[in-house]
Amino acid sequence: MVGELTQAEGAIAACADTATWALPEGELIAALDTAHRTEQRLAAVKLALIRELDGRGTATTQGASSTAVWLRERLRLTIPAARRLVDLAAVLDTGNPGVRRALADGHITVDQARVIADTVDTVQTAAGPEAADKSLGVLVEWAGQFDPTLLRKLSTRILDHVAPDIADAAAKAAVDAEARRATRDRQLTLSTLTDGRLRLTGILDTETAGLLRAAIDPLSAPSGPDDQRAPGQRRHDALSDVCRLALRGGELPEPGGDPAQIVVTTSYDGLTRQLGGGTLDTGLHLTPATVRRLACDAAILPAVLSGAGQPLDVGRQRRLITGPLRRALVLRDRGCAFPGCDRPPRWCDAHHIRHWADGGDTSLTNAVLLCGHHHRHLHHSDWVVRLAGDGHPEFVPPAWLDPEQVPRRNHYHRRT
Repeated sequence: MVGELTQAEGAIAACADTATWALPEGELIAALDTAHRTEQRLAAVKLALIRELDGRGTATTQGASSTAVWLRERLRLTIPAARRLVDLAAVLDTGNPGVRRALADGHITVDQARVIADTVDTVQTAAGPEAADKSLGVLVEWAGQFDPTLLRKLSTRILDHVAPDIADAAAKAAVDAEARRATRDRQLTLSTLTDGRLRLTGILDTETAGLLRAAIDPLSAPSGPDDQRAPGQRRHDALSDVCRLALRGGELPEPGGDPAQIVVTTSYDGLTRQLGGGTLDTGLHLTPATVRRLACDAAILPAVLSGAGQPLDVGRQRRLITGPLRRALVLRDRGCAFPGCDRPPRWCDAHHIRHWADGGDTSLTNAVLLCGHHHRHLHHSDWVVRLAGDGHPEFVPPAWLDPEQVPRRNHYHRRT
């Protein structure tokens, strides 16, 4: 297969060098159709490869927590995009083989394949394999005329065409299946922009959408006739208020033994001069005015740094193991330090580099932040963690994974 794909890659590369401006309009349209059909066929091949790798457990063997996380690193994808690929690969592998064949033949697109696979599965459950085969033919025909959104709407009444005698009874089953898909597809992504802000994207199920609206709609109303905020800005501020209320309630889980809170880092000189600019424990920078405002909140802990950027005093709220040491680790590692992991500090454990049972001490130079998965993985694998000369952790892979055993670092967390 590798040889055939390499040949195909060479042919596509040759096409990429073609001067499209010289082609007649008819050839341009024909070439576009062929390129689109080839793209879907290649997608079918990629999904088959992903399914096989997922079945073999390649991702966990190489230290990733899931196939989706491994694909993010390998193919430079977002986690939601990688999850969708893994899910669709599983559906096409275990569902009606005709859907997989239609995609491989270039008759449908990947997004249409998702719709058709879901619909055929619903028909199979409601009316049996014969009706499922009929629905596949109808849906593939419709796919030649309608985009995935319209195809999804049309598919809700597919039984009217392939099994009219049970269509009404199956309509309820279709609604239930849609509810299950909504639960499966729920997700929320927080993407850090280059200037430190966050972009929120996601899909909420019906219940959560109702909860969100119930929480922020009352807070999103204009505060008065002089309120000049746009609707989107009012919803942003309402979400901020909801988060503040949750933090002040004191009922959130305690990560690492510390209550949920915001840690603002500032320099010693800035602190002695009525606070200068600061940095949140997530690595985001704050203006001096923002720091002064946040410092009035009881949930804020100042983490004071020396001129060299080393933690001097990170508070005395709790005992050393769960208080100052953990906050110092957060300042240094910013999250799970294992290469390729983007888990934030609140999901992480403090791992002893030299195990406690072997005489290792509890200190900043003998500790590293690891998420639950990578903490377990490090204890049961041949990976080795150590502090490099600059005081940051690096990980040496086992020889079977990298014969050169070149140390690796995590580049997802911002360093300050």
